[in-house]
Formats: sequence, structure tokens, C-alpha cells
Amino acid sequence: MKFLPFLFLIVALNCQAQVLQQKSVKITEKSVVKDINGTVYPYNIWTQLMQTGNFSLKPTSLVNPKDEYIIYELTQKEKEDMFVRLPKPKESPYFVTGQPFGKFKATDIDRNKLNLQDMKGKVLVINFWFINCPPCRTEIPELNKLVEKYKDRNDVVFIAIALDDKYDLREFLKTNPFNYTIVDEGGWIASQMGIKGFPTNVVVDQEGIVQFHADGYSMSIPRWIDKTITSLIEKARTPTTPH
Repeated sequence: MKFLPFLFLIVALNCQAQVLQQKSVKITEKSVVKDINGTVYPYNIWTQLMQTGNFSLKPTSLVNPKDEYIIYELTQKEKEDMFVRLPKPKESPYFVTGQPFGKFKATDIDRNKLNLQDMKGKVLVINFWFINCPPCRTEIPELNKLVEKYKDRNDVVFIAIALDDKYDLREFLKTNPFNYTIVDEGGWIASQMGIKGFPTNVVVDQEGIVQFHADGYSMSIPRWIDKTITSLIEKARTPTTPH
């Protein structure tokens, strides 16, 4: 039986505190999930909705708890409140915060040359992924929102290093836009960095130092990428006081 630990917190945030103190909420693939109209959602559908971070669950009854839940869409304020409570994602085993990211040269799918050494002074937001990776695909819409937010800044660069070849990527991107600069056949870069888990997200500061990194999927990762970018931009604006 599959337990869904990533959902425990989400449900907890929407239940009364005294109930939670009495009994932990356990949601499994056998749990009954329905909408407010009573329509029952299949497991694969409601889990996909939950992974977007736009929905939450609440028990059908707090007085007589059953393994039944109502799925509902969160308001913007509810989403913000939820993300504030989410802890910082666990760091990946592939990088060390405060240490240099490393350098590489590559060519993107549009034949533009990329050289990390030439990007000093910019914040680099780097994603390692591949097409047949469900969690990689799940996080793309939220990553695209980050690109949109910083689109007018030339000091923030988004690079997605894909394992796939150019043809497969172009076919995928026709129906699944990913607005990072896409590097094809980047398996050698992932290997060079020792990356074995996907997706892996990294934020590198203006001096080439790793400031955030996480692997796997978490709804909080895009938020922490955003927080890190904002912090680095603000830090660059603040003049250093000579000692």
C-alpha cells in the first residue's frame, strides 16, 4: 500500500489543531477523494492535482473521521499561507552550499553557445531533467512562472540541461513549453556534476557559488528558488561596508 507523506502536511494545514493532536491523518491510494459535488476522483487524477500545489484535501467529517476527503482548489492567500509553512527542501547530495558550482561549455537547442565562465555577475538558475521523468514534467509550469517573473532582468539566467536529444526535445516542447534555455544531450554535464537524481535544481550566485540546491520534486522548490534569486539580487544592490 502506498502512503503519501507529502499530503500529510497539506491536510494538516487545513484541519483543526485539536483533532490533529489526537490522531495523525494517513492518506493512501485506497482513500476516497471526491469534490464538493460528490464526484469521486481516481487515485491518479487527484494525486496529480495535489502535486500542482493548487489543491488541498479536508476530511469529510472531523467529528466522525473516515478515510474520505474532499478535494478543493486553494485561493491565492491559502496557497501563500501553505507555502510559508512548508520547510526548506532537503539539500541534494550533489552540491555543497557555499562551494563553487563548476564550469562547463555547451550549446543550446538553438545553437547558441553557453559558457558559464562568461556569466559571472549573473544569477544562474539551473535545472537537470529529462522528458520521461514525471516529477520533472510536473514542476515545469511553476518554473515557467519564475522565468516570466524575471524576464525583464538580464542578470538572471535560466538554463535547463536535458538528457534527451534535440529532436525529442523539440517534439516535447511543441505541447509542453519549458521557457528555460534548453541544452540537449546534457547527460555528460550531469555525469560531470555527479548528478543521479532528477529533477535537480540549483541556484548559483554572481560569483559562481552554489546558494541553493535540491533534487526530486517538492512543491516548495520553486518558492525557494524564487527566494534565493530575490535574496541574491538584493545582496548585489546593497553596497558592502569597508572594514
